[in-house]
Amino acid sequence: MTRKPVIIAAGLLAVAVAAYLLFLRGGKNDTSVFRLAAVERGDVEAVVSATGSLSAVTTVQVGTQVSGRIDALYVDFNDSVKKGQLIARIDPTLQQQAVRDAEAGVERSQAELDQSQREYDRNKQLFDRKVLTEIDFNTAKYGLQVAKANLKSAQVTLDRARQNLAYTSIFAPIDGVVVERDVDVGQTVAASLAAPQLFLIANDLKHLQILASVDESDIGEIHQGQTVRFSVQAYSDQKFPGTVQQVRLQSKVQENVVNYTVVVGVDNPGGKLLPGMTATVEFLTGAARNTLLVPNAALRFRPSTEQLTQFGDDKLKERLAAAAQRRSQNAQNGTSGARANGGQWNASATRNGTAVWLLNDSGRLERVRVTAGISDGQRTQIQSAELKEGMQVIVGSTQGATTTTSSPFQSQQQTGPRPPGGF
Repeated sequence: MTRKPVIIAAGLLAVAVAAYLLFLRGGKNDTSVFRLAAVERGDVEAVVSATGSLSAVTTVQVGTQVSGRIDALYVDFNDSVKKGQLIARIDPTLQQQAVRDAEAGVERSQAELDQSQREYDRNKQLFDRKVLTEIDFNTAKYGLQVAKANLKSAQVTLDRARQNLAYTSIFAPIDGVVVERDVDVGQTVAASLAAPQLFLIANDLKHLQILASVDESDIGEIHQGQTVRFSVQAYSDQKFPGTVQQVRLQSKVQENVVNYTVVVGVDNPGGKLLPGMTATVEFLTGAARNTLLVPNAALRFRPSTEQLTQFGDDKLKERLAAAAQRRSQNAQNGTSGARANGGQWNASATRNGTAVWLLNDSGRLERVRVTAGISDGQRTQIQSAELKEGMQVIVGSTQGATTTTSSPFQSQQQTGPRPPGGF
């Protein structure tokens, strides 16, 4: 008597377990769950991204043409200077001595010229009276010409010495701001091989430029006068405007990638931007306002054969059967056509163009043709007479339902990141 309830309870438990397993198995036959996103209306912009550095439009390296010790510096970093302003001085002692030596050389050459001139005048009188031979007269004439040349050479040497003396005073070549100072007072500079740099002066920091490096695959979309916006790390939450001023023809190869330099003009009236800052540049290549937008995943989605069989209407199933028949015939003929790719129906291989998929009021798959426009990498502009703002399009699917239902709108945990727009 005591075993009978136990046997009955065990039988009921076995029936319950079997029913639960059948329940789960039945659910797996209807496991296709679609991830949806709403068709939105808004603005979209297509951009080409690049990086570059800010720099002054005009910079001048101020050097020296004479060697010597830095005797005085009259400007420092960030000082504003005017063209012709004295900014540094080199010890002029050696150049002053060279000037005095050259002046003495001029005086010596002048004395030699005077002596040669007197010799020539005397010999000419003797030659005219047939007292002096022609050879002696030509010798006196030659001596006069040499003396004149020596005087010219001495004068050139004096001018050079005076110019070198003038070079000991360093003047600003342009109006601007001193952005770099490379010497200190007492330092010796040598200008024997190349002019050493003393200062770097930027012409006008109210107008800067960005030298952006653009990949060859994107350079065709960049043109002069194009609108640009960029950001710098110092003001990461702010966008600054700019304009393309030049696309340089000279290419550069970096790590086997061909890049072109694009010059972007930037206004900097407040002085917030500084030379040398790294800029992340976006070139605006296209824009659409108040247009229909869908996530890019919606344009990439293709239902599988299993999903078409389960949720497709009769028309879709007929097209699927016809496509399968064509694939079979093409396989026998050794040709390629519209084919299933990894279990997915490759609708893009047909002549129907770009399309998105949605579920109609009957819960059946419906394919809607669209014309795709510009994209910002996440959303794409579309045009379609059948799609309206707020309609739900399919952006993906997951497998493995946790509940049994014949509707594709099942509440289950999604795999992977949630698509833009969500359910």
